[in-house]
Amino acid sequence: MIEIISPGPYATVQDLGRPGYGHLGVPRSGAADAPSLRLANRLVGNPESAAGIELTFGGARLRFTAGAWVAVTGAPCLLESLPAGRTASPGMGAPFWVPAGGELLTAIPSTGLRTYVAVRGGVDVPVVMGSRSTDSLSGLGPPPLRPGTILPVGPAGTLPSIIVDAAPPPGAPTNVLRVLRGPRDDWFAPGALAVLCAGPYEVSQDSNRVGVRLSGACLERSRQGELPSEGMVAGAVQVPPSGQPIVFLADHPPTGGYPVIAVLISADLAKAAQLRPGDQIRFHLG
Repeated sequence: MIEIISPGPYATVQDLGRPGYGHLGVPRSGAADAPSLRLANRLVGNPESAAGIELTFGGARLRFTAGAWVAVTGAPCLLESLPAGRTASPGMGAPFWVPAGGELLTAIPSTGLRTYVAVRGGVDVPVVMGSRSTDSLSGLGPPPLRPGTILPVGPAGTLPSIIVDAAPPPGAPTNVLRVLRGPRDDWFAPGALAVLCAGPYEVSQDSNRVGVRLSGACLERSRQGELPSEGMVAGAVQVPPSGQPIVFLADHPPTGGYPVIAVLISADLAKAAQLRPGDQIRFHLG
């Protein structure tokens, strides 16, 4: 089991989400940076869909009541392992052993926002609608982690041997998000897409797992009023009456009534999930 001594600013259990329930008003949810969770699971021999811990701004302290193989990916941060009687400094992107009673401490990330902790066997909280993920919008799944939370770990006896020693280091982060023309770009004044891509936009403090709120040039509309509510996807760049865009993330609502001027390409969703308040980004129309 894993005891949460400190969850940091915000931490949740996440897997790859619960797709297929949008018609019931249930978001997909799941890891905001899915590639990082997939990688962490592969490093410890788990299926990519196993549940792990998503940390926001690091700062967590986890205690392992039984020895476990662990891997940490995503936003890079210093790690400290406190086994009985000694201190170790494991690295990101490689499996390492935490003995029974040992603790794992994560510092604040040097860049990025979300860090993922996978344990061999996976976090074995109850499945709700096909997923163990915490959904911050609908409230499905386990509540956000807090001091004293105990997370069970699944059995590892049938898992394949760990054969990955380390993952290649991630490439240098860029501040460009690639987008395609959205389904409602005709609701905006001529040249609005060019304004969006001229940038830069700054990430707001009000961002969360639902969406990245941006501040910058106002995107003016050519039509008044609002749309009937229609389906939304992760990566949709929705524009409320303020004219300031919002990039939807994993916990976005299944429907929305504000026009979508552009949509991120799927390859850049993880990049958007790692944006932190104060970061500046630009959009590039593909």
